[in-house]
Amino acid sequence: MKIAHPFVILFIVWAICALWVSCSSCQSQKNSAAQVEAPYLKISPDFDADSAYFFVKQQVLFGPRVPGSMEHRACGDYLVAKLREFGAYVVEQKADVTHYNGQNIEIRNIIGSYRPEEEKRILLFAHWDSRPFADEESDAENRIRPIPGADDGASGVGILLEIARHLQAVPPDYGIDIIFFDLEDWGQPSFDKSIVSGEWWCVGSRYWSENPHIPDYKAEYGILLDMVGAADAVFPKEGNSVRYASNIVEKVWRKAVQLGYTAYFPNQTAGYITDDHIPINENHRAPSIDIIHQKNTSTGFAPHWHTHNDNMSVINRNTLLAVGQTVLEVIYSEKQQ
Repeated sequence: MKIAHPFVILFIVWAICALWVSCSSCQSQKNSAAQVEAPYLKISPDFDADSAYFFVKQQVLFGPRVPGSMEHRACGDYLVAKLREFGAYVVEQKADVTHYNGQNIEIRNIIGSYRPEEEKRILLFAHWDSRPFADEESDAENRIRPIPGADDGASGVGILLEIARHLQAVPPDYGIDIIFFDLEDWGQPSFDKSIVSGEWWCVGSRYWSENPHIPDYKAEYGILLDMVGAADAVFPKEGNSVRYASNIVEKVWRKAVQLGYTAYFPNQTAGYITDDHIPINENHRAPSIDIIHQKNTSTGFAPHWHTHNDNMSVINRNTLLAVGQTVLEVIYSEKQQ
């Protein structure tokens, strides 16, 4: 019987170990490669930021959309016409309300529905009125003049009109309701020292949530767009949205990240905002979230908030694209679930 030389045996053992290490390394590399996610493939139509910008501008051109004014009436007619042009079944909800100053104001909620016969529904909403005061202006005379409301109001409506255009071209197989709420932004001004108790913000959405256009209306979830057009906009997770509909927050923010919009939708939670999603949640119409621009300022909002600087100069197409494409992707992803 032949016996191998000790050096030969040592060499064979070394070779076997080297081969094992090499194979383990290859397998490790394969496992690492498998863990790398494939690029996300967008399924929604391409959101046209130029078109959304145009819709924002058209609203601002009417002038301040203060309820009861000619500008408000003309802009409302325009919004109704555009929704109908984009294939929506439109209902106008009108009602008289008495506001904090005793003034009687007619509200006009504009509702555009797609596939109204479908039980499964998604609710998209924004406010279309603009504030009758610029109470964040330093000059007393300027404070009593209405603001243009390009970002605060028109930006969300502009994005939803562009989404409506896509809903007509590529109809989803479930129902979608787009609501433009009135009288959101006529809360008592900060310079008025005679505080009147009551709910003076979000009047149109509160009225609808208590008196929906369809009895017992329910939606799977709702997305509110408010101040979604400024160049430096950042949309942290709003506190009440997390409180009422944390799963919807995560759904939307996850899509934003997948689409490459992390800079706009950071994984951060911010303050609690009184906005149109509150009555929708309180009256159980839909678990709803608020995509809203918040800033680390004394007001919690951008410097143009409730000033005359809230005009078309602050509106940025890239921001409109980030928000609009994210919302489109969320709603068109529904049919993949």
